[in-house]
Amino acid sequence: MAAHRDPLLPQRRLLLKAGVVGLLELEEELRKVLKTSVLTQAGHCQGGFISQALSYDTDRGRVFVKINCRAQAKTMFSGEAASLQAIGETGTVRVPEPIAMADLPSGGGLLVLEYLEMRSIGRFAEKLGEQLADLHLHNMLLERKSQRQKGTVGERKQAVDKFGFHTVTCCGYIPQVNDWQDDWATFFARQRLKPQLDLIAENYGDRAVLSLWAELQIKLHKAFKDTVITPSLLHGDLWEANVAEDDLGPFLFDPGSFYGHSEFDLSIGEMFGAQGRAFFSGYHRKIPKAPGFETRSLLYQLFHSLNNWNHFGPEFRPSSLNLMEAVLDNL
Repeated sequence: MAAHRDPLLPQRRLLLKAGVVGLLELEEELRKVLKTSVLTQAGHCQGGFISQALSYDTDRGRVFVKINCRAQAKTMFSGEAASLQAIGETGTVRVPEPIAMADLPSGGGLLVLEYLEMRSIGRFAEKLGEQLADLHLHNMLLERKSQRQKGTVGERKQAVDKFGFHTVTCCGYIPQVNDWQDDWATFFARQRLKPQLDLIAENYGDRAVLSLWAELQIKLHKAFKDTVITPSLLHGDLWEANVAEDDLGPFLFDPGSFYGHSEFDLSIGEMFGAQGRAFFSGYHRKIPKAPGFETRSLLYQLFHSLNNWNHFGPEFRPSSLNLMEAVLDNL
């Protein structure tokens, strides 16, 4: 008898090779959490730097499933789902709807999302810039609306007046504590830069970067001198791989949200390659650059360079040191 050839065998092997989770275990958990009688792999298998992903046809249509075997998978996926929900509730920019989340018996977890056909950002780059600006302005507009409606009766969405988020989120697989702070510079120094530098001190003991940090943390507040910063809901990890479009327009995914300075979301440089100019044009029509933008951009790029160092190793040491020195030269 001829052996039956599984047309999805390469995808199944890829998933298993990645050491993520056994396919049977995954599919059993999906049937339970989705309460579906139909569960057919749609032949879509991919992985980012952190998680693997598959798509399935179910009773409710096609869904996108992220799988991660790390101990912190629940924290990662809980933060991602909360971020997607928060962004979606603004009605400003499209994100996939979070559907379900579950732990896996062998460890790790899964997150089920709305399935969206995606292609690289292209003709909708400018629209994405406009919609990201709308996201960043949403909380400020809520505050203005609240002021106008003072004294009126009725339930209304309250604006956020602090920097942080109601739950832990992750940038990559590193958890980010989002305790609320009244001051943005304090939040950014204590809850973004310092945890990254603490990890570098623990894992590498790098004296040069710690020496520069000792100098930078004293002067860091100067980057925000005479700058009015109102809390904006951020994507938190906005780069080329976390945006896409379809025939309906652009959308965002893989967020690690918090309320922070709007400029933080613009800091990974030419995020969208050839489409970067159109994106920034659309964005800055709604939110013009404020004085000191370039120095703060270097400071926010520093966070991402340190985060990459902690994820991928000391090849990001030179860029981290260069950024710290550049910021200090500008302060």
